[in-house]
Amino acid sequence: MKELKRILSYTRRAVDDYAMIEEGDRIAVGVSAGKDSLALLYALAEMRRFYPKKYELIAITVDMGFPNTSFDGIRALCERLDVEYHVAPTQIYQIIFEERKEKSPCSLCAKMRRGVLYNTAKELGCNKVALGHHFDDAIETFMLNLFFEGRIGCFSPVTYLSRIDLTMVRPLLYASEKSVRQFAEKAELPVVKSTCPADGNTEREEMKQLLRELDIKHKGLRYRIFGAMQRGEIDGFKLASSMDGIKDYDEDNDDA
Repeated sequence: MKELKRILSYTRRAVDDYAMIEEGDRIAVGVSAGKDSLALLYALAEMRRFYPKKYELIAITVDMGFPNTSFDGIRALCERLDVEYHVAPTQIYQIIFEERKEKSPCSLCAKMRRGVLYNTAKELGCNKVALGHHFDDAIETFMLNLFFEGRIGCFSPVTYLSRIDLTMVRPLLYASEKSVRQFAEKAELPVVKSTCPADGNTEREEMKQLLRELDIKHKGLRYRIFGAMQRGEIDGFKLASSMDGIKDYDEDNDDA
């Protein structure tokens, strides 16, 4: 499957460039029912077969408490991939939307969800947590910080969390959202649309639309932004690998 080979190529490249995996790592993948985390889980599971440094993999889903939520599809995928699977129950939905009635819930929700993921990973003996942020996520985050906070910054490819003694890695960093989506469709991953009341109504979605429009008008803009982040070594984005492979592929598939 060419889509899988492409995702594996991007994943291994990022893992090697930023030294994301070491011998003996026990890595927890934060898995929602979204395409990004499912694609990451699949890629890391497949990479175990040929990556020179041996590592263990487990999948953790933080159950937000949304009504009528089923994780059967994720569980079945984990069984097929031979990956240990855990669900961490929470009342995040009730706290944020029913008790606090947050008007801008995303930041608090992400903080609470991340805390549960980290604690669960530690309890399960993991030393690393892998998150499904991809190439487009990095650019959008950089631009959001610039537009709405007036600062130059982004999440880092690799982050050591000293408070809890965990290292957070983002192996899909070189994979465009388009390549992730096409792989998820081809592999028939059990993607479920988010039932979050705030989904699709955020500043991030506004930025995604703006970048899409600007990239149509100014071809290759996203890659120039990412390259500038690498050359400027923004938050650990030291230039380590050319993005030409992704650029060439996306320009041949301009239907995003």
